[in-house]
This record gives sequence, C-alpha cells and structure tokens, in this order.
Amino acid sequence: MKNLHRILGICLLATTIHTSYGCELSPKNTKNKAIIAEAIIGDENVKSDNNTVKIALLLDTSNSMDGLINQAKSQLWDIINEFTHAKCGNDTRPKLEIALYQYGNDNLSSQEGYIQQVLDFSSDLDEISEKLFSLTTNGGEEFCGQVIQTSLKQLDWGKNPDHLKMIFIAGNEPFTQGKLNYKDAVANAVEKHVVVNTIFCGNYEQGINTAWKKGATMTGGEYLAIDHNKRVVHIDTPYDDVIIKLNGKLNKTYISYGSLGASKMAMQAEQDANAEALEEVVIVKRAVSKSSRMYNNASWDLVDAMEDEDFNVAEIENEQLPQELQGKSKAAIEKYIETKKNERADIQREIQELNAKREAYIAENQKENASGELENAMLEAIKKQAEKKNYRWD
Repeated sequence: MKNLHRILGICLLATTIHTSYGCELSPKNTKNKAIIAEAIIGDENVKSDNNTVKIALLLDTSNSMDGLINQAKSQLWDIINEFTHAKCGNDTRPKLEIALYQYGNDNLSSQEGYIQQVLDFSSDLDEISEKLFSLTTNGGEEFCGQVIQTSLKQLDWGKNPDHLKMIFIAGNEPFTQGKLNYKDAVANAVEKHVVVNTIFCGNYEQGINTAWKKGATMTGGEYLAIDHNKRVVHIDTPYDDVIIKLNGKLNKTYISYGSLGASKMAMQAEQDANAEALEEVVIVKRAVSKSSRMYNNASWDLVDAMEDEDFNVAEIENEQLPQELQGKSKAAIEKYIETKKNERADIQREIQELNAKREAYIAENQKENASGELENAMLEAIKKQAEKKNYRWD
C-alpha cells in the first residue's frame, strides 16, 4: 500500500509539472521542478531550450487539386504573418517549422504509396516557398492513413508534449483508401502528441461521410471543408506599390557569405518573382513576412548571423566573404554589417507601418468571406489548439 501511495504521488507530481507550463517550462521559476521531472521521466529531451511549433502539410497533388496548391502558395504568407503575433505562456516568441508532403500523384513511387517528403521540418521561408512552387498535379491514388503514418515516422516531432505539433492533411477522396487503416495512423499521432487536422476539399457533409471528420476528432483535431477552387478577390490598396519597392531595397541589405550565400540569395530573388507572378498581393504579403522575426537567414546572411553572440566574423575565410568585403579588416567588415543592419531595420519598420495602414484599408473595404479558404481553415485550427497549449496572440 505504501508503494502504491508513492507511485500515485509521483504520477500526481508529474501531471502537475506537465500541466502548469503550457507551451514551455520557464527556467527562471521552475528549476527545481524541472530537475524532479527529468528524474521521473528519465529523458532529457522532454524539455528543450525553446518553444517550437511544428506543422506538417500533407497535400493531395492529384489531378483535381490545382486550386488547393495555388491556395497553399498564395496563403502561406498570411499564416506566417499571423504567427509573428504568437506568444507562449512565458512571453517568449515560438519558432515555427513547416514540413511538406505530397501524396496521391502518379508521378510518385507506387512502392512508397504515391507519397513523397518534399521538405523536412524547416524554418527557412524561402525554402518552404520554393518547395510549394515545385508541386505539380497528376492523377493517382490518395492514401490518407499511409501519408499520415509516413510523416509521423520520418519527421522528428520531438518528445516535449507541451510543444504544439500539428498535421494538416488536405484532399478530396475517401479518408479510408489504402491498405493502412487510418485509425492506426491517428492512434500513432496521439502517442506522439501530434494533432491531426483534416481539410476536405469539397462538400462538408461528403467529407463527414468519407471519414475525414472522424480522422480529425480521434486526435482532438479540427475537421474543416473548403472550396479549394475558390477565387479570392483581393483588394488593391494605395500602399501595395510602395511595399513592393521597399522589398527590393530590403534585398539589398543582405550580405551573403559561406558556401550557401550566392545560391540562397538567388533563391530569395526567385521566390520574390514566384510570389509576384502568382499575384501582386502575394509579393506584398511576402514582403511583410520578410520584415518580421520569422524571416531569419543566419546560415547565409551576415546581418542575421551577427545577432548570434557566439558568431565571429573573423573566423570566416576571406574567399567565403562577398567580393566587397574580401581583404577588409574585421573592424571594417563589422562597420559595413552594422550599416546594413540599420538600413534593414528602417526598411522593415516602414513596411510594417505601411502594412498596418494597408490592413486597416482592407478591413474598411472588404466584403465578408473574402479571405482565403485554406488560410481560414488552418488559422482557425491553429489558434484553437494553441490556446490549449498556453499560446496566445497579441
């Protein structure tokens, strides 16, 4: 009986520790409790150093899904921009990582279940955009259970149950297709503390009848139905052209370095071009994302890299620097970086101020339900589930 009481006491303590912190343990106030929790659980990975929101997008790329892919390309930036306002319970800003899978496409391997990991978890916004724009549609078999199971196995979801971990799967064929029972896949998601949200591209009742709703509710996720072919009518504002010009100036504040520098800078320009070619409003939204904390390129840009106190520009080989900085002293290089940093801050501030006016203008002139279907569905689910993990929006 004493042992039973002891076990119950430990379980209660562990539960208390888990439920008290929401999106992350706070080192300042919980040092002793964190040590106890580590001792009980026996896994140092349960507590990580930062708050990370992980979202896996599983997109049907069969013939009928061109509208869905276009919505994903254009509305990605709305979701990113919304995340700039997210806060954890301890007032820190979470990091956002997105992974991308395509399924249901005949161009993919039948042995792999017509499933492909297009992108592992990444916070590189240019890379996420590039991979979305690489998607093309073709007929195929759509195995929802299998693509969920594949993403759960291949991706590193982490072991911290406090982190917000979500799958968004979108498609329009029955959720039950394929040899793998979707119920087994979503049960695996529950074990990994991953919430599955389902987005049926079609009639709401039809999605219910083909198990899309059940696939979500089994994990506490949201079931949503969208018109993936809906054409969103955007409102042009007096601020759009100015923001686009500022975006061009913003690009000139980047200082490439290392083996990735030149290719990453080219990718930045290419994704600007992709966004603008899709629709002018998309490049405006992308520019807003690029003026936020979500757009960080420390792996190839010296301005962002210098924000890390452990980074030492003197350790960069001369040939790994851009031509204008080769042969310069450390002091001269740091002065140049500081100048670009200040230029960038001024441009980003101006973009944010103009965007606030732009959003106010849209709010005054926009008709009901004029925003994107996919964007609305994802943000509705994200905010609802984030609240349960002690996240909030300011």
